[in-house]
Amino acid sequence: MSDSKKQKLGFNIIKNDPTDGHGGFGVGALSLDNVSPVFIDIKEKSVFIDIGAMHARSQVERGIKFTPNREDSPGAKPFWLVWVTVDRKMEGPFYRGVTACEMSVNREIRRGYKSLPEHVNKMDKSMKGHIMVDHMDDVSKGLLTEFLRSHNEQMWELSSDELKNGLSV
Repeated sequence: MSDSKKQKLGFNIIKNDPTDGHGGFGVGALSLDNVSPVFIDIKEKSVFIDIGAMHARSQVERGIKFTPNREDSPGAKPFWLVWVTVDRKMEGPFYRGVTACEMSVNREIRRGYKSLPEHVNKMDKSMKGHIMVDHMDDVSKGLLTEFLRSHNEQMWELSSDELKNGLSV
């Protein structure tokens, strides 16, 4: 993607609590407002946010029939879909949950691999503050680290050692 076409999208930062003050329905419920889907194109070594992934309608996913069998999409291009949850503490916002899921796409035959249950579970784990990046390759870890740091160095600095150690190569 050329620089002129790149959209500078930011992370979803925590909005005001819709349940502030009344303590009624929805109190203690997780909000999707603070989760951002970050894609890593492993071959192109590029990282980008695509909010469409919240409903499986990202640029990567559009027009592709996904199956849970890797064999259905031979020669597919590999991606990581990383669920990044932002939270806030006294010092400011930070990356609270970061979980990575595998995905691959063969545009020519319009087929791809992903495990929908894994994607849903990893999004849930991210929202609950889990860090699950150990299974990522080193190049992708480095790309994600650089992306998170360049997005907001202070958010990176306020994030847990678990995240920083998990992404260290």
